[in-house]
Amino acid sequence: MEEITLEAQKRDLLGKKVKNLRKDGQLPSILYGKNTKETPLILNKAEFERISRDAGEATIIDLRIPDEKSSKVLIRDIQRHPVNDDIMHVDLYKVDMSREIQTEIPLKLEGIAPAVEELEGNLITNKDSIRVECLPDKLVSEIIVDVSTLKTFDDLIHIKDLNIPEGIKVLDDGEEIIAQVTPPRSEEELAELEAEPTAAAEQEKAHIETMEAEAAAETATKEGAEEGTETPPGPGEESPNNK
Repeated sequence: MEEITLEAQKRDLLGKKVKNLRKDGQLPSILYGKNTKETPLILNKAEFERISRDAGEATIIDLRIPDEKSSKVLIRDIQRHPVNDDIMHVDLYKVDMSREIQTEIPLKLEGIAPAVEELEGNLITNKDSIRVECLPDKLVSEIIVDVSTLKTFDDLIHIKDLNIPEGIKVLDDGEEIIAQVTPPRSEEELAELEAEPTAAAEQEKAHIETMEAEAAAETATKEGAEEGTETPPGPGEESPNNK
């Protein structure tokens, strides 16, 4: 896999002052990891958006900071604005390449399900990623799910059916269902769905308003107390502040 590099600068601005960074096309971030001092950083927003689309959260990135040795990192958390989905803040986790880590690998569906094309069924996916444990250099950016095996409504794709690369241990239950095809909806079911949008729209509006309020409070708290506070670790990892 081609090496992905990300340039960063150390950051002095904290709290509400980081708003000025965003206006200039920069993105506040923080680097943390086991036995690693939390370091506030500045990233180029456009560069990070491009890299995150390719790398996701399961690809090792070479982080380069001027006058420092480069670090191997994973994207751990991307905070987005609840309305416009704009990236507001990023957590980067420094990886020890000699130690196993726990993370999630995205699932990518490929192929055409005969039960959809020929029987007019509905493809249902229950998971978009799986939890794994492995050495960092064994990570892959995605795992393929071939839905062409779904020929009838009785066919199922379980986690245990996936082609997992060598060196990766799956932590999720192998019996969990990833994908299946259900029979087409009846006319009565379709009529019920058409009658629901008004109520659903009101619920969505209330949900968005709640998300906006929570996101504003969370961002203010995180930025205001970023220096010297604990950054939540990823699955199975420990914050350096607990060490």
